[in-house]
Amino acid sequence: MSDVIRKRPRQRRSKDTMDVMLEAAAQMFSCEGLAATTNRIAERAGFSIGTLYQYFPNKHAMLRELALPHLIAGGEQLGQVFIRLRENEPPFEETMRAIVDVIVDLHSDRPPLHALMHRVALRLPEELAAVRAFEDHLVDEISYHLQRCGRGCDDAALTARTLVHVVDTQVHRVPTRDPITAEQVMGLAQRLTSAITLADGRSG
Repeated sequence: MSDVIRKRPRQRRSKDTMDVMLEAAAQMFSCEGLAATTNRIAERAGFSIGTLYQYFPNKHAMLRELALPHLIAGGEQLGQVFIRLRENEPPFEETMRAIVDVIVDLHSDRPPLHALMHRVALRLPEELAAVRAFEDHLVDEISYHLQRCGRGCDDAALTARTLVHVVDTQVHRVPTRDPITAEQVMGLAQRLTSAITLADGRSG
């Protein structure tokens, strides 16, 4: 069964119906994870299961519909930050903090939902390619600033990719009772870059 929504609403009333169902899905996924069912989501939204199935073939389609705007919003916000950082060229800690602030802000609401979207929502080849392209762009930007600031040592690209995966793990895979903070992520990033710089200094 396809995970693509069955119809894209055009009328205001239909759009409002879909928005209510997606909000209910977000709430149920946050509380119950992938154990959430379409029946419980429809009940939470105040609609019949038949109404839900007019738009969504299954819960995975709902999860996918929640994930796509999140990915687009992240790309747009980080893109603006990348432009500003290239123009202003602040120190590396300030550069990394500007990037981390956006990433943490995007994941501050409903951490369990974001973890679920990251693991299972986007599965089509073109969607996975878009995620990889987004990750590569983030790596390229951080690598540029590592080199500009004399950090990252012999392999800035490898350091940048490691940083990206550390941040990704912290916001998507490490279970926390409370939302992750920018200070926590920055602490990890600083320890990592310091350790790499120290190790490369010893090897040189």
